[in-house]
Amino acid sequence: MTRHQNGWALLIAALFLLCGGPSLACAQGAPAPAGGAAPTRIDIHARAIEAFDPREPAKKQFGSLIFRGGLVLSSPNKQFGGLSSIRVAANGSQFLAVTDRGFWVRGRITYRGEAPTGIADGEIAPMLYSDGRPITARGWYDVEALAEDGGFAYVALERVHRILKFDYAKRGLLARGTLVPTPPEMAKLPSNRGLECLQVMPKGTPLAGALIAISERGLDEANNIRGFLIGGPKPGLFSVKPSDDFDVVDCAVGPNSELLILERSFSWRRGVAMRLRRVSLSDVVPGAVLEGTKLISADMGYEIDNMEGVSVHVTPKGETVLTLVSDDNFSMIQRTILLQFTLLDR
Repeated sequence: MTRHQNGWALLIAALFLLCGGPSLACAQGAPAPAGGAAPTRIDIHARAIEAFDPREPAKKQFGSLIFRGGLVLSSPNKQFGGLSSIRVAANGSQFLAVTDRGFWVRGRITYRGEAPTGIADGEIAPMLYSDGRPITARGWYDVEALAEDGGFAYVALERVHRILKFDYAKRGLLARGTLVPTPPEMAKLPSNRGLECLQVMPKGTPLAGALIAISERGLDEANNIRGFLIGGPKPGLFSVKPSDDFDVVDCAVGPNSELLILERSFSWRRGVAMRLRRVSLSDVVPGAVLEGTKLISADMGYEIDNMEGVSVHVTPKGETVLTLVSDDNFSMIQRTILLQFTLLDR
């Protein structure tokens, strides 16, 4: 690790100590006020990331991924940041994201060839509960996971361990959330180790319609990471086998009937690191202990930050593209990063 990288790791470590953990934003102690529900247009500025590994600028392949390009994002809007999950539309352009402070962020990714170049048509709005008030008015924020299915958006809230369902197709950013019934075991998750992964089992699979929910590090009796199948034909519990002190921070369903699990680790020596694992969807059943295979692992020698969101879309050429975003914890010493990779076939 270079002197610059070591200094950056120490700054990140100091921030995590002050915030109380890698998934807690410092600003969360003072959530946004309850007023101003209407979506607001925002400018999102972008600076290109030309190389994923600055030490080898020409290198493109990393594990099972090919680097397509990346952006460092910023905005004068004070509520922009803390991106904890993202869903990119099938066209690879429009996206919807959620923030730790309980806000929606949406916009359009622009490209030059395969590489992302910027964000256009940016909008931000507070998430609304069924009473029409922002969820922060109830003391709910720390939104950590996002899933979409049939025009509905689902979000998972850490700490309070709740899932909300929004009719996004009908009302967009003005949609109001209603509670999704959840198993009693979910309420037993640690406060700051709650749900981070949320997806819907796709049509054509045996458990179609079920919500897949995985905690950051809520452990079962065997010290595996707790997961849930909510609704669908066979609701129940499953687990993910942890390794190397990585925690689950998001997930996405790939086109080949697979679940991609994004993980993050933190140490005082190296700062943060990220990893992606691939698991067959057919293995996600009640009672299962998932392990899967590693696609990529990267530490702070690469162009990463506190990576917390992953999304999948397929290009007209049939390429599977992964979009990853980072949670900057609303800190001046961290960055909001968007990265895109092509996932190689097995």
